[in-house]
Order: sequence, then C-alpha cells, then structure tokens
Amino acid sequence: MRESDGTTRERIAARLRSRPATPSALATEFSITAGSAISHVEHISRSVDGTDETLLVAPPECRDCGFSGFDDPLNLPSRCPSCKSESISEPAFTID
Repeated sequence: MRESDGTTRERIAARLRSRPATPSALATEFSITAGSAISHVEHISRSVDGTDETLLVAPPECRDCGFSGFDDPLNLPSRCPSCKSESISEPAFTID
C-alpha cells in the first residue's frame, strides 16, 4: 500500500502491522492529534476482532515507580495513581 492510498485508519493499521508505535509517533507520522490516533487505534482494535490478527498493547507505565495497572491501556494518563508522578510512558500498539 502506497502512503497516499487508503484512509488514515487503513494507513495506521498498515503501520502497526509493520512495527509498534505510540500515540505521539502516530500523531506525528500521520499529522493528527494523539487523541485522534488513540480513537483510530480503538476502532482498529474492533476491526481486527474476529480475524486472525490481534491488537497488542504495551500499557503505559510510571517511570518513577513502575506502576502499569492503569484502568484503560488505550489512554494517555496524566499521572500515576500510585505515586502521583506525572512521568508516564505512553502505551505502544502493534498488530500481530
């Protein structure tokens, strides 16, 4: 698929099939917001459900205490519920 072919969502899905990406990386690559990238990934997760593909999510993690039990792994948390640090890594997505 050429870069100009397909919808943004189709191009994001193709990108996630090739290598993992964070919402910020997808936002930069596809000239969208990080929130929009997450919205696209949520839709892609429903699209691959029932197929032989799976959306894998490396959840966000607190860089200070290591907490990774966030309620919604497809979210961009602002701070850690455990230690209240604002140093949180972004989730990473890939399609396998």
